[in-house]
Amino acid sequence: MDSSDTKDLRFPENFLFGVATASYQIEGGWDADGKGENIWDRCTHEHPEFIADRSNGDIACDSYNQYKEDVRLAKDLGSHFYRFSISWARVLPYGTIDKINEAGIQYYSNLINELLANNIEPVVTIFHWDLPQKLQELGGWTNPNLAYFFQDYAELLFEKFGDRVKWWITLNEPGHIARSYTTKDLLLAPCLDLRHLGADYMAVQTLLKAHAMAYHVYRKQFWKLQRGKIGITLHTFWYEPLTNSKEDAESAESAIQYDLGIFSHPIFSEQGDFPPIVLKIMEDHRKSSKLSLPFLPSLGEEWIQKIKGTADFLGLNHYTTRWAQPGNPDWWLPDLNVTLSIDEKIPGAKSVWLKTVPWGLRKLLNWIKNSYKNPPVFISENGFSDSGELHDVGRIDYMKKYMREVLKATVLDDCQVLAYAVWSLIDNFEWLQGYTEKFGLYHVDFNDPKRTRRAKTSVNVIKQIITSRQIPQDKDLIEN
Repeated sequence: MDSSDTKDLRFPENFLFGVATASYQIEGGWDADGKGENIWDRCTHEHPEFIADRSNGDIACDSYNQYKEDVRLAKDLGSHFYRFSISWARVLPYGTIDKINEAGIQYYSNLINELLANNIEPVVTIFHWDLPQKLQELGGWTNPNLAYFFQDYAELLFEKFGDRVKWWITLNEPGHIARSYTTKDLLLAPCLDLRHLGADYMAVQTLLKAHAMAYHVYRKQFWKLQRGKIGITLHTFWYEPLTNSKEDAESAESAIQYDLGIFSHPIFSEQGDFPPIVLKIMEDHRKSSKLSLPFLPSLGEEWIQKIKGTADFLGLNHYTTRWAQPGNPDWWLPDLNVTLSIDEKIPGAKSVWLKTVPWGLRKLLNWIKNSYKNPPVFISENGFSDSGELHDVGRIDYMKKYMREVLKATVLDDCQVLAYAVWSLIDNFEWLQGYTEKFGLYHVDFNDPKRTRRAKTSVNVIKQIITSRQIPQDKDLIEN
């Protein structure tokens, strides 16, 4: 089906469109008004060489001071919701509940009120990578006790904001969080290399338990009065077999089970626990390494039951596709005998890993539907990077193609997709790439102390899609 075949398709009236950001990437105010240090503050200050342009998020987009302008931009776009994250260290400087920073609580309360005053639904991510440094000094997510600190933190947010927030996301991309303890290839803060100790798998267990504990606190203590929804955001590529061979098909299935399934299977499957193929990989690794315990053992019956079903929706971050075949392990999936590749002929973004493969998203949504009995899916990130040009034709092409696949999956395939968020509202600090890659619909001048925002051409296209609930044909585009 080409674009002309979807010209009469419309997104359902209750389908939500919005934009997404994250605290460290936009807020700045890194030590303002009692905020504590987080792992990105420490990493960028002590190791600026880790960042492509040696920059940091000390000021970033200055959204700590300019949140009203961000809300105005989201409103002008026509956003139904604004997904943002709360900085754990801004509300709990040391990460623990015994010291609450009231100025941080007030900042997020003001932001939420501003959104609601402009008829924009707040979608709140409880944790988006910026762990308080004091908790990292306890071992971070490799320490099982962090799940209890997270539960306390989440409970505080439900208590302070739950009367107004009806969409909660516990964790953003926990797979990336786990990898941050194990590989110099990814180099996310805390910028450690503890793979030989199985630190990533320790973090996986803690993250799953933290999510489930926060979910149960919300359902038991807050849901009756607040009536919100709570989910988790997971990232995955679509994994396409390189050829039509059985071996390549098995490699692709193994890859998605390892990447997405390691978190989605315990929560969304009927069986619970880690995917059988992942447990087998871990047991094979244990035998070959002569370990007494696999790096990732079964969760055990008690935790299988506690974790299973702990989400009202699956938050999905998706950007592109990889091709899979049997071979030497890829650094991205290091314990899997699968080689991943990309097609260099396919047009791509400024980010070297991001190729425009829109049909992968439709296939992924159908895989989720078929694997987990069609759970509600909230697409919490999808976007395109460039060098920051205002006439962002690459982004327009990407967004139209990917949103068209979401439309097909929703209307033609009956996938239960609730919402779609563009990453991102504004250009921001893109982790290790600093300010060298731009994902925003709105340009930010990082050389201007005022961090002036300007609309890019893509803004009008997204406005058009939100208003019409259709993907415009090229001849119908209004780009000015």
